[in-house]
Amino acid sequence: MYAVIATGGKQYRVEKNGTLRVELLDAEAGSTVEFNEVLMVADGANVRIGAPLLAGTTVTATVEMHGQGEKKPIVKFRRRKHYLRMKNHRQKYTLVKITDILQA
Repeated sequence: MYAVIATGGKQYRVEKNGTLRVELLDAEAGSTVEFNEVLMVADGANVRIGAPLLAGTTVTATVEMHGQGEKKPIVKFRRRKHYLRMKNHRQKYTLVKITDILQA
């Protein structure tokens, strides 16, 4: 059984007991989080697709930890103008473990 959820402007395919890195959530480590924007649920040959969301379906997860991704360089450069700006960016994320997929 798996589901497709939307969070942080992205869509993810999740399964029970799977881990997932999502955009930073405002929740403490060890707490439970519910994802209400469920787009699709599939259980073998039984597939339910929302238009656009499935009413009454939620995915629950526990927050494992918060962290930062790897450094990504950001370069702004204009040739022949003596213009070069270099910075770095580290995206923050939340690691969650899917505990249950509840259907209505």
